[in-house]
Amino acid sequence: MSSAVFTKEINGIKIDPLIFTFRFSCQCNGECCYYGVYADSTEHQDLLNIKDKIIPFMDDSQTTDVSKWFESPVEDKDFTSGIAVGTELHNNKCVFLDKIGLCSLQKLAISENEHKWKYKPIYCILFPLTIFEGSLTIDDGHLDRLKVCNRNPVQDISIYEACREELIHYFGDKGFAELEEYRKQYLNSENSSEVT
Repeated sequence: MSSAVFTKEINGIKIDPLIFTFRFSCQCNGECCYYGVYADSTEHQDLLNIKDKIIPFMDDSQTTDVSKWFESPVEDKDFTSGIAVGTELHNNKCVFLDKIGLCSLQKLAISENEHKWKYKPIYCILFPLTIFEGSLTIDDGHLDRLKVCNRNPVQDISIYEACREELIHYFGDKGFAELEEYRKQYLNSENSSEVT
């Protein structure tokens, strides 16, 4: 994770200013989902509560055995409940990822005319951003493992710009407006220091 100095907090989360300058590009093929994701214990329970709705959106590369969907819970202070539960891997990918790289949870939400991320764990939505030790930063450890994502970037945009929709979803309109203001201040200060 980044070791940048944190100078801003929004909704109780510190902001790593590296997100404003780190260059990022991805031709998404679902590769980031191969490793699974951690869910808060409440998200885990919510998914178990709708298991019968999820199963029809799985294909023959996935397991419908619910007992094989999740790892054992672990303590983690970065999760609201203080408990994280990882999704298991099946056929070398997250149990919720189908054979063409689509998420069964997202397919379910779309089929119900709900927001596409209604059922997805927040850490899944945010990637390649993450909350680490109370700070929004880049999940560089996971990003470095990927073979396609952010290799030979075709765009010259920041991870912040690439993840704008996700950040609005996470912080809400008011929190995102505050984040945008912080980004402008940070970039202006960086540009000023380059001139002097």
